Amino acid sequence: MVKYLKEAGYTTDLQYAEDDIPNQLAQVENLVTKGAKVLVIAAIDGTTLSDVLKKAADKGVKVISYDRMITKTPNVDYYATFNNFEVGVLQAGTLVDALKLKEGKGPFNIELFGGSPDDTNAFFFYDGAMSVLKPYIDSGKLVVRSKQMGMDKVGTLRWDGAVAQARMDNLLSAFYGKDKIHAVLSPYDGLSIGILSSLKGVGYCTAQQPCPFVSGQDAEVPSVKSIIRGEQYSTIFKDTRELAKVTVKMVDAVMTGSKPEINDTKTYNNGVKILPSYLLKPVAVDKTNYEKILIGSGYYKAEQLK
Repeated sequence: MVKYLKEAGYTTDLQYAEDDIPNQLAQVENLVTKGAKVLVIAAIDGTTLSDVLKKAADKGVKVISYDRMITKTPNVDYYATFNNFEVGVLQAGTLVDALKLKEGKGPFNIELFGGSPDDTNAFFFYDGAMSVLKPYIDSGKLVVRSKQMGMDKVGTLRWDGAVAQARMDNLLSAFYGKDKIHAVLSPYDGLSIGILSSLKGVGYCTAQQPCPFVSGQDAEVPSVKSIIRGEQYSTIFKDTRELAKVTVKMVDAVMTGSKPEINDTKTYNNGVKILPSYLLKPVAVDKTNYEKILIGSGYYKAEQLK
């Protein structure tokens, strides 16, 4: 994004908050004080920015919510993200296909993991996935042996892989003594790696006992390597280069007094208003298409995935 903004003639100040909310608040406040015209914010916790964004609005600063929705404030102008409900639909779809549920196979045992409850995206991912999985759960073709469903039960704070691994350990010991688990809905690659570590710890991912089908998201290098090895089953690719380009176009439109391109004015209610949004399309990736999608697009070089 910085590269594209500079090419468009803008001065940029990029700051990372390292997942620390007070740090992010201080950074945003500092940027407002220094006279920023537009803020592009990837919020750690979208509920915490109301006060500082009021100060920004009072100074006429425009705010673009980047990838994560900023909530509970009127002082957000635009939202650039991927279609996050569709991410969940795709994640669940890869598991449905792997288990051949559409062909009437089953019943299979599945466990569900959600993302961080302080990230609005996590609810869209979960709801999208459940729109696909729930009919199979209701019909008995998919069985959640733990009965743990809903974000209040399956959420994973801060998207922490160690937390997911510990929960998977507990699920396996409590509900899968003699019974096998066949699939795990994981909303993010970092969780998937933790889940797979837990599964390997009790003897899965061997020739005798292959890995269950585990989904993921973000096409992170460790997970793509895991997919190539035949462990993690799938991930969702969100081309962040495209998200950066869309955001830069928004900034340019705001700065030149024109209207940014928007393709959604219904989905994202931040608790105060509907955010005018631009949603990009996510893509499901597995062993059959990773070369074409990830290497073919130039997102990764082949040697990065060796």
